[in-house]
Formats: sequence, C-alpha cells, structure tokens
Amino acid sequence: MKSLIKKETSSTDKILKPDFNQKTGRELLAFYLQSKFKQILAYDRKYHAPIFTEVRPDFISKFSRRLINAPQKRLLIGITGESACGKSTICGQIKDTIQCLNLPVSIISADNYFNDISELIQQYGDFDKLRDNGYDVDSPESFQLELLKKDLETISQGEDIKIPEYLLNGSGCSVAQSIEVKSEKIIVVEGMSTMYKDVKEIFDIKIYIETCPEERKQRFFNRATERNQDEDNAQKHWDYVKVAGEKYVQPSKNEADIILNGNSDLIYFSQILEYIHTITNNFQ
Repeated sequence: MKSLIKKETSSTDKILKPDFNQKTGRELLAFYLQSKFKQILAYDRKYHAPIFTEVRPDFISKFSRRLINAPQKRLLIGITGESACGKSTICGQIKDTIQCLNLPVSIISADNYFNDISELIQQYGDFDKLRDNGYDVDSPESFQLELLKKDLETISQGEDIKIPEYLLNGSGCSVAQSIEVKSEKIIVVEGMSTMYKDVKEIFDIKIYIETCPEERKQRFFNRATERNQDEDNAQKHWDYVKVAGEKYVQPSKNEADIILNGNSDLIYFSQILEYIHTITNNFQ
C-alpha cells in the first residue's frame, strides 16, 4: 500500500480539481473515486492478510450517487460487530490516523446510548446480579435508539450535538447531554446498536467487523483479566454475549455495505486510510 501512496503522490498525471459545487464536478469525483476504490480492492485481494472480506456489489454505485446528490450532508459511517470483534481497536486506529492526517472526523461510541439502569443496579446489588436475573443488556430495548437516531440526524445536517455519557464505573448511570461532538465532514459511529432497528438507515456506509469466535473469546477473557474480573463471572458474561451476539448483532451482517476482517494488520489498515486521504486531495 505504501507503494501505491508513493506512486500517487509522485505522479505528474493528475486530474484538475473539480468544482464540487457543480453537479458535473461531483460526478467526475464520483467516477474517479469508483476507479480508485476498485484499485484498493484489487490490491487488497492480493495482500497476504486482506482486510476486505466482502463488499456489496451495489455499494460503489450507491455511494457515488450519495456524493453526487447530497454533497452538503455529513458522511455518516456506522461500524458494528459482536463483542471483542475489534470495533474499538479499529476505531482507535482510525482516530490515530486522522489525527496524523488532520482529517475532519468525529467519532461517537454508540454504547453511550445505553439506558440508565442505575435504579436496577441498586435494586439487584450490582450489574452481574442484574444480568444473572435476566436483564438483556445487549437487546435493542436496552438502548436509547430514538435519541441516537435523532442526534445522528441532527449532526448529519451540520449541527454540533451533545450526546449522553454512560458511566463505566458499575453504577449504570447515563448522564444526559454530557459529551460534545462536533459536526465534522465525516462522522464515525461505533457500537452494536448502530445497526439496530431503523437507526441503520441513516448511515451512508455500514461496516460489519467479523472475527472468528475463538479469537473473540481469547480477546474477551484477556480483557476480563485486565479488568480483574474473576474467571467464573467472565465465563458467565461470555456465555451471555455469545448468545446475544448471535441474536442481535449477526443479522446486521446482511445489512452491511462492507465486511472487514477483525484480525487485520492495523498498520496496513492505516495505510489504506492514508491512501484514501491521498487520492481525495491529490489534484492539480
């Protein structure tokens, strides 16, 4: 991928920068990006550890129409996948890369839209007892989906928003309008609830991260050890998230525009992002 970046930056055969305010300019950009994205996919297929597992046949044409017909709208990217598939890791890599490239991107964790369950936590004593008594934490009903969709609709139109913050201290508290999120040109939203119900309809690009169950289980238990969670409780929670993932998250794989390999080399992934940045900013 580095060779493609070098070739792109050193090439003297570049197109004139289109006038993106004109439809013809956006059509030219869409055609240009289509050819470059196909180039990325062709390169990735030959890579020893491809990151693109699957791309919907109509994705490139659909995304091109979106660029042409709604240029003023922010670009919303939803990323989902089962527990320990690598969602947060990949989003962390995106964040690190965009900081290096100074790209206009905001990242939202949809887990902040968990319902406030502080009263239930107090009633049962702690989260583990609440889970053991049947509380289905990963179900669509456990998220503020209407608020999530409303906030994404608002930010997609260029308005900054304040999203809730779900506290990770075991209290189950959700603090309303706690985190400020700027309406940058690109909005990345990560979390299983991004593809729940009609929230998924707002995204321009829907990404599903797929990782084999054995690798996910290993990551899950490593994470539990880091959090000083005892083995018995970790096993109980793994049994829960495994079933919940099959029930609530796996169906969204059929809705995804792109399926990514959660075991991919993050440096290689970063280089792909760098290449996309290069081709979208490398005009005469």
